[in-house]
Amino acid sequence: MITKLDLNCDLGEFYGMYDEKRDSAIMPYITSCNIACGFHSGDPVAISKTILLAQKHDVAIGAHPSYPDLQGFGRRIMNLTVDELQACVLYQVSALKGMAVAQGAELHHVKPHGALYNFAAKDENTAVGVVKAVVQVKQDMILYAPEGSVLKEVAEDAGLIVKNEVFADRRYEDDLSLRSRKLDGAVLTDKASVLKQLKGFLDGKVTTYDGLELPTSADTLCLHSDTEGATELARTIHDFLTEHDIEITAN
Repeated sequence: MITKLDLNCDLGEFYGMYDEKRDSAIMPYITSCNIACGFHSGDPVAISKTILLAQKHDVAIGAHPSYPDLQGFGRRIMNLTVDELQACVLYQVSALKGMAVAQGAELHHVKPHGALYNFAAKDENTAVGVVKAVVQVKQDMILYAPEGSVLKEVAEDAGLIVKNEVFADRRYEDDLSLRSRKLDGAVLTDKASVLKQLKGFLDGKVTTYDGLELPTSADTLCLHSDTEGATELARTIHDFLTEHDIEITAN
């Protein structure tokens, strides 16, 4: 039975027209945030303001690097070499870390975004490119990754600290990958479904889209800020964990 859990959210996902209303509403309920680094979303103003917002709410700051894919919001796999991917990730994480330090904060973790996260979970070369970049920034950095993934294995072999991440608002396939957003039922938006999945995580299991019950473990729970009703879902999850005496912490 889980006794503590980090609640994380992807934030700062604005480009050109920053509007902090959504992020400001979610931030009080989470303990860590993953800030877009500019390659799928997030311009310098958005990054700076999101860091300040995280500091205000004592939320741990993470870098959220992606493929260089603004047009596709980082949700398309790109054919990059290990060296190219390493450079892309290093650039993004370094920028986020530099801005955080300049504003009196620290970089707590790294979590790849979208297609990069999903492909690194199963493709060794992609995982190596990500991990080599993160290690360059900090040899014992915390990395959020799926349990049992290639990304986790490569990261741990390189000396990174890996936190097993699960998703409150996404359906799973039988191989424990996230169901593609292109398919029906990929995203959970109603409270009942989200809480049902959360209860499973707390008991060490998840039920897949096809109904298979599989064991899993969770150190950090992600809620996407662009999921319909995300603010209310964040509040609901926070309240549920509190009511069940689960410590909500990024540590």
